[in-house]
Amino acid sequence: MVALVSARVAAASLAVGVLVLLVVWLTDLSFERAALLAPVLVVGVAAAAGLLVLWGRVGWAHFRESRHPRLIVGAAAAIVVVGLVLTLFGVKLPRE
Repeated sequence: MVALVSARVAAASLAVGVLVLLVVWLTDLSFERAALLAPVLVVGVAAAAGLLVLWGRVGWAHFRESRHPRLIVGAAAAIVVVGLVLTLFGVKLPRE
């Protein structure tokens, strides 16, 4: 007898498969090695996503409580614009 798989399990399986294929594409790992490392990859991606959510919420809370939110947005936009302009002009910054 064949049991139906829930949509949640199917989505999780698809996400792990996509993660393994992405790691194979981005690195020089073989597919077999990446598939063996799938649990480690899932834990690592989950940890990175958790940290991103945590620090995003902390940053948002501090941004809402700040006295000068326009200054923060302007400074962040200026940093991004300077980075883009330097990249477009091909400036190579020194590495340590």
